[in-house]
Amino acid sequence: MLRAVRLGKAPCKPSGTPFLLTWTWGAPPGPALGPERRCSWRACAQSPRGDAWHPRWTGQVSVPGGTRQSPINILRRDSVYDPELPPLRVSYDAASCRHARNTGYLCQVEFEEAATGSGISGGPLENHYQLKQFHFHWGAADGRGSEHTVDGRAFAAELHLVHWNPTRYPSYQDAVMGEKGLAVTAVFLKPGTLHQALQQLVDVLPQIKHKDTQVALGPFDPSCLLPDCRDYWTYAGSLTTPPLAETVTWIIYKKPIEVAPSQLSAFRALLFSAVGEEEAAMVDNFRQPQPLMKRTVRSSFLGTEAQMRA
Repeated sequence: MLRAVRLGKAPCKPSGTPFLLTWTWGAPPGPALGPERRCSWRACAQSPRGDAWHPRWTGQVSVPGGTRQSPINILRRDSVYDPELPPLRVSYDAASCRHARNTGYLCQVEFEEAATGSGISGGPLENHYQLKQFHFHWGAADGRGSEHTVDGRAFAAELHLVHWNPTRYPSYQDAVMGEKGLAVTAVFLKPGTLHQALQQLVDVLPQIKHKDTQVALGPFDPSCLLPDCRDYWTYAGSLTTPPLAETVTWIIYKKPIEVAPSQLSAFRALLFSAVGEEEAAMVDNFRQPQPLMKRTVRSSFLGTEAQMRA
């Protein structure tokens, strides 16, 4: 049986980080943006930190003004094909899924940290990385929502599966701030046909409508949310929420998955606000693309001219 639980009133903290975060501003104003996403929101423009800072963040960052920040805009023509990149190996333990919760900034599904065999290896990774949680970012309209963009194009939403390095670190908390501590796989979502596997999560979203609520979920195998084509881009980057630690190996699948408009609407029905507070729709919870600086984006696939134009 599924049962919603109201959590404490303490400020929201992302799992495994000691930094205090509070979400204090209203939803970013402004019209829906087209495929070429630019930050034109008044709240963003007035912020002294500009596109580096989301208007719902306060708190400390570990690397203010860092050189490996995420997300980025991926330019197909500038990505470098690396024939030495092997396929990513994925194996998740569905029974280790514990609950879904509304963090006050996004919808997050958390897994048992002791599930040592549940995670990813291969690809650009030197060893096995263990699954900790997955979450979503989405927009108020289909033309925006993803954190990464491809040739300036944004998608309606983006899924992040967050893994930590148990070979180097004794816990997720230690890995967050450590070199090669995290690996995040990203999947773009676009409107289309109903995604049957995602519906298991969508069905419980009304029970976590408000900030600081959670509901039991599982068993759930998140590999069912991955695209059938496993081509990917990879680069060295950061968390996309405070503390913005530059400890992440990003692996971004090239092919998006389709989800029904009704499923996207279910995410947009969630709230940034807690019970008793003025309601604020949980939309546009993504960070703007950051400068690539001197980094290289590698691809596991050899692009064609037709793919470049797609």
